[in-house]
Amino acid sequence: MNASVDLDRSEWDVIVLGGGPAGENAAQYATQFSGLDAVIVEDELLGGECSYWACMPSKTLLRPVELLSNARDLPGVRELVGDRGLDVGAILEHRDRVVDHLDDSRQVGWAEGIGVGVVRGRGRLDGERAVVVTGPDGGERRLTARHAVVLGTGSHPRIPPVPGLREARPWTSRDVTNLHEVPQRVVVIGGGVVACEAATWLSGLGVSRVTLVHRGSRLLSRVEPFAGELIADGLRERGVDVRLETSAAFVRRPEVAEPVEGHVHGGEVTADLSDGSAVVADEIVVATGRAPRTEDIGLETVGLKGGGPVEVDDHLTATGVEGRWLYAIGDVNGRSALTHMGKYQGRIAGSVIAARAMGSPLEDKPFTPHEDLADRGAVPQVIFTDPEIGAVGLTEAEARKQGLDVETAEFDMANLAGTFVMREHYKGRAKLVLDRSAGLVVGATFAGGGAAELTHSATMAVVGKIPIAALWHAVPSFPTVSEVWLRLLETVAADRHGSA
Repeated sequence: MNASVDLDRSEWDVIVLGGGPAGENAAQYATQFSGLDAVIVEDELLGGECSYWACMPSKTLLRPVELLSNARDLPGVRELVGDRGLDVGAILEHRDRVVDHLDDSRQVGWAEGIGVGVVRGRGRLDGERAVVVTGPDGGERRLTARHAVVLGTGSHPRIPPVPGLREARPWTSRDVTNLHEVPQRVVVIGGGVVACEAATWLSGLGVSRVTLVHRGSRLLSRVEPFAGELIADGLRERGVDVRLETSAAFVRRPEVAEPVEGHVHGGEVTADLSDGSAVVADEIVVATGRAPRTEDIGLETVGLKGGGPVEVDDHLTATGVEGRWLYAIGDVNGRSALTHMGKYQGRIAGSVIAARAMGSPLEDKPFTPHEDLADRGAVPQVIFTDPEIGAVGLTEAEARKQGLDVETAEFDMANLAGTFVMREHYKGRAKLVLDRSAGLVVGATFAGGGAAELTHSATMAVVGKIPIAALWHAVPSFPTVSEVWLRLLETVAADRHGSA
């Protein structure tokens, strides 16, 4: 432990509630060049949901599924693979290594190594710049902050009010990413990212019957429609029973066991559906979104209301609280429930705290807000299904709703030389959304193998407001998937010429 960290202290410059990636970044950026000190209060594992129960384990489960899918569609490799399945035991062992066997010692060592304290327990606000921590033994201690308190308490899964569902003790994202036994029959409720990714790896790991139940008319409603359609087709090809415009009406599970994370939570479960049918399974997974974790964190002691997101300004300062000492980052503020965006907000909040403490102009500091904040209409996201989805910025529908002079370009990515050599039967599509008047890309969506690695180039184009005229001179390497940028620009030129 760094000798400069005295955990018995009751006063700190910065107190961070929640030790996920966002909170870790806030503590680091507040202290690294400012001379301030910080402590993180965390009642679970330092590193948070992403490190142990979300991003890292889920991608570890999805990667083998993707590789096997590619191998089966590539001559010369397909013959070696044949009809062999995945080695589930080896995959789960690798997953356990990736999540450090749910041991956060390495993360704690990192924090202490940069001089950030870690206090174990559940923290809640107790008035201005004050936090009460309830430790593992039930004892309480009071901490005060000289400069700032940062809320990074994350979110928790929503359980919809379906009769019998909560009583059935369904799996949530934590169970399905940390599964230790593979049920033979699984019902997944939801149609967003978690539901689609979970259905992908469950089917890949050998679940014999996966039923995906979604009340909406298409999957992944927040991205371009073609992306959701490709995912639905891909899941069906894997044998997943995708039921759209259908919801669970009643859930029955006569035998319920004491929940153990990643193990089946009881006997057979039956989901009666809105279409009159019923699905019998060994486990049911709820993936219907998440809610900010703002209950019982003491918001009422500073004049705010719990149960919903904490509203913030573009400095991530909580609005409605005088003194500019309370900040909210990541899922808890409701702006963007993505780990990388939470980390981005942590960098902003930490830099703002340091600048304000030192009396420095915010405009002169890196990561401080400006008119083109990345979380204002330019949020990147990758969905690691098969095919992958990468998207950033506005969809066409969102751009039209904002009244932009919308122009679009689409291209079948199977017609790229770079994808022709990747798979024998490549499926994918790309779309740009342009503001014609401004000559800028305001949104991009890619679906297909390699889509994940295209996302950052699109993010740079959107956030950097690179003119279309300049993008013509950003020459893509041949033969790569990045050549889709050239083909999309050619599509724009051809459409303009045709309409002239």
